Amino acid sequence: MDFMDIEYVDIGDDFLLAKMPVTKKVFQPEKLLHGGASVALAESVGSAASHMYINTLTHAVRGIEISANHLKGVKSGYVFARAIPLHIGRTTHLWEIKITDESDNLISHCKLTNIIIEKK
Repeated sequence: MDFMDIEYVDIGDDFLLAKMPVTKKVFQPEKLLHGGASVALAESVGSAASHMYINTLTHAVRGIEISANHLKGVKSGYVFARAIPLHIGRTTHLWEIKITDESDNLISHCKLTNIIIEKK
């Protein structure tokens, strides 16, 4: 997260919002935002959001599945990832993460499943 300059910028009862600058650190060869960087952003915000629902002294979060549809390219500025819960269960959390640009255009639509495990 430090390398990609991901920063959490807002939190609510049912969401977590992060932003990431679109720079050469996260470019693919054609100088566009790399899809893998978008997925890393989505998993970062979705996993952090799961921490809002667990006791971090006794349990941990692990991502077990992520999918992404990349819909629009971005060359500069910031992208924003908003995670909202679709399901918060005892052992699994399902998150929808929408990544948008500064004009609120949808860049990527992601779905993340986290498993909640007991620490040993």
